[in-house]
Amino acid sequence: MRHGKKFNHLGRKPAHRKAMLANMACSLIEHKRITTTLAKAKALQKFVEPIVTKSKSDSTHSRRTAFRYLRSKEAVSELFREVAPKVNDRNGGYTRIIKLAPRLGDGAEMAFIELVDFNELMLAEAKPKKSKSRRSRRGGAKKTEAAVDTAKETVEEAKAEEVVEDAKEAVEEVKAEASASAEADGDTQTEEVSEAAEEVAEAKEETKEEETKEESKKDDSSDEEEKA
Repeated sequence: MRHGKKFNHLGRKPAHRKAMLANMACSLIEHKRITTTLAKAKALQKFVEPIVTKSKSDSTHSRRTAFRYLRSKEAVSELFREVAPKVNDRNGGYTRIIKLAPRLGDGAEMAFIELVDFNELMLAEAKPKKSKSRRSRRGGAKKTEAAVDTAKETVEEAKAEEVVEDAKEAVEEVKAEASASAEADGDTQTEEVSEAAEEVAEAKEETKEEETKEESKKDDSSDEEEKA
């Protein structure tokens, strides 16, 4: 039993523990996600997050400090080149631990630890989605057909209105031409009208005379019948 235990020693000597955490931190920086036991993941989280914070200031001192813990030039270059620009706006909490099913061999609690800003699926879900009007697929073809029919009707109506307007313009032109020709041929038209009026008057007089003759004949025939 260890009294005053401040951190999990993971059953290893200090040198072995530091080397293991350095190796795991290099793997996390390189692959952005690793699977391990839950206890090692928690220990690695405390080990690697201060190093990631140090990488925000790209200076020689910061690189040397990171190299002292990671012990790998490739991991330090990856940390300052790829990881630091993405976590620059984040104030801590660079890693995430997600529990997995227990290990089959000894039943140890398993988990994977990952860098938060490199999980593309969760970042895509976290982005605000564009507000779209919800449309059901039912009757989509009918709606499109109805829209096409209405568009055709509007086009036909517009064409009919244009035809009507053209016809009106043509009628007005004809009227104008007729009025102009009437003004030019006014004298001849008046003579023709007067002659037609005289003929109509003569025809009316003839019809009146014929009517009077027929009435007189009818009266004579009625008198003869009464005498008989």
